[in-house]
Amino acid sequence: MGRKVTLAVCGMGQWALDFEGNYNRIVKSIQESHRRGAAYRSGSELEICGYGCADHFYESDTILHCFEVLAKLLEREESKTMICDVGMPILHKNVRYNCRVIFMYRNILLIRPKMELANQHNYREYRWFCPWVKHKVVEDFYLPRIISSITGQTSVPFGDGLLSTIDTCIGNEICEELWSPNSSHISQSLDGCEIIVNASGSHHQLRKLNKRMELIISASAKCGGVYMFSNQIGCDGDRLYYDGSSVIVVNGEIVALGPQFSLNEIEVVTATVDLEDIRAYKAEISSRNIQATKSSPYPRVRVDFSLSADDQHSAIAIPSVAPIRVRYHSPEEEIALGPACWLWDYLRRSSMSGFFLPLSGGVDSSSVACIVFSMCVQVHKAIENCNKHVLNELRRITNQPEFLPKNPQEICQQLFTTCYMATENSSVETRSRASGLAKCIGSYHYNINVDAVVNACIMVFTSVTGFIPKFRVNGGTDRENIALQNVQARTRMVMAYLFAHLSMWVRNKPGGLLVLGSANVDEALRGYFTKYDCSSADLNPIGGISKTDLRSFIRYAIDNFNIPPLKEVIEAPPTAELEPLLEGELVQTDEQDMGMTYDELSIYGKLRKIAACGPYSMFCKLLHMWEGLHSPSQVAAKVKHFFHSYGINRHKMTTLTPSYHAENYSPDDNRFDLRQFLYPRLTWQYRKIDESVKILERSERK
Repeated sequence: MGRKVTLAVCGMGQWALDFEGNYNRIVKSIQESHRRGAAYRSGSELEICGYGCADHFYESDTILHCFEVLAKLLEREESKTMICDVGMPILHKNVRYNCRVIFMYRNILLIRPKMELANQHNYREYRWFCPWVKHKVVEDFYLPRIISSITGQTSVPFGDGLLSTIDTCIGNEICEELWSPNSSHISQSLDGCEIIVNASGSHHQLRKLNKRMELIISASAKCGGVYMFSNQIGCDGDRLYYDGSSVIVVNGEIVALGPQFSLNEIEVVTATVDLEDIRAYKAEISSRNIQATKSSPYPRVRVDFSLSADDQHSAIAIPSVAPIRVRYHSPEEEIALGPACWLWDYLRRSSMSGFFLPLSGGVDSSSVACIVFSMCVQVHKAIENCNKHVLNELRRITNQPEFLPKNPQEICQQLFTTCYMATENSSVETRSRASGLAKCIGSYHYNINVDAVVNACIMVFTSVTGFIPKFRVNGGTDRENIALQNVQARTRMVMAYLFAHLSMWVRNKPGGLLVLGSANVDEALRGYFTKYDCSSADLNPIGGISKTDLRSFIRYAIDNFNIPPLKEVIEAPPTAELEPLLEGELVQTDEQDMGMTYDELSIYGKLRKIAACGPYSMFCKLLHMWEGLHSPSQVAAKVKHFFHSYGINRHKMTTLTPSYHAENYSPDDNRFDLRQFLYPRLTWQYRKIDESVKILERSERK
């Protein structure tokens, strides 16, 4: 005789401080969970206010509005037959906590604060919250009048406790607690907990989903029981994209899984599980049983409610779910989907009419164009699948109430403007590649020449100083050469914003365009871009993606998006085309200018950020990695050249365009990589490298 329980995990496209929209999405998820017969509904982390409120968490308004939303949720009729679990910040004894509020109709059962805070890389939770450090302790939380007037409760349990219903025991983790070495689910399970509920705000990053799933599966497999994982969806108002994939795992097997990349604002995932299966599984694990007999008990909040049906005949008739397999996207697919969904969310929430991209015909800007086209592909697929919300959003953005696109190119024509900005140093080949790509994807395309603007800037300088700067190939100095290159690059930025502001006006359409940048993570790390040039934009979809991954993505796009001009893009050597051609041939390539290859840059970036290497430790690691390829003195020269280039260009990171986070060695100064931007000469570090080189060379001679 089984005890069947239907559970719901909900991913929603919450938006920081959008209390109205967040409330409506929570209500819809509650209604859908109720419609499917769920007895327990959980949503994403801090879902009432949105995860990304940042320093708005300091404001009393934020907590006030959260309680106002909670008050309305408490009166939802659906919660009469379902436990609801929502997230919000709460001030307890004048300390701010990241909490889950677990309630039924007009009755708060438990407030469970987060016990392990995320405080590395993209996360700063210790800035706004304190962890609950009282393990297995529950206190009284005195409710504000706005809540107690509804519930009739003066105080409610607050702390590290479990819910004990008539038929089972339920515990909570919040996001980071799953990732910590001593996860809460272990001690909860040993104390008889059969269902673990995790509300999360876990962002997308290339090659990350499998790690998340492995942790969830492992938690359920070694402890037994149900693991319910709810994750946020979409752009919360910042650089991160939350990729959903809410999941329910039973005894180490996935039984329900939401999509990783979705344009839906709400994804409700449900599964019907048998509590007897959990008990049988747990009882067979001898080591778990022995540890359970020695575990100290949790305080339990008793709830006079059964998650399983009282009518056993009905329970027997309800089918349990079967295990399913996860399909992990390749990195190329993730690049095509993640940044594309992020752009769609950003566009529809920004009140803008589309995107503008300076399209050079190189790998970077072509990758951005393909990501925008991928966005159009996803929007078109959603419309074909009768997604009315996406269609209505598209019609609103384009200001065309009857717009019904036949293909992605029609969407691209409305939302995406590209522009090739030529100078006398541009080649026929790059213009042809840019025009061919624009035609394939359907963007509204301009070909313009900016020489008149560039020459006007130089003429002003000459009229004031009496000096005429020259390119290096014409006998000029390095300073002259760099200055002449930079004036071209910065002119393109000015022209990009002019066209972004007025292109829709010229086309007799409302609104303006968001300017897209196209500097990859490696170029940002090296500082190989002009400050305030075309890298200065409103958004950068590839700012967290390496050149190596972008090349792979271009190859993917050739086949999957059917864009033949990309074959020429991938075969062409990367170049900024800012110096004069010599007899019609390129004299400038990116890797030659940088003094390092893009592959080397990726290695430097991972060692610098992920492995936390300074110059000397990077030198030591590269000696082994490049053994047989480079001598110790060559490795030393490469390391010193990288850190010199990194140091003198670090100031550029303070103006880096907000970019989609996709790679853990991003040098983004504004959120992710908190290092100074004025560096000393690293004489001590370099001397240590030089001493090691001498020792190694002496030993080789012996």
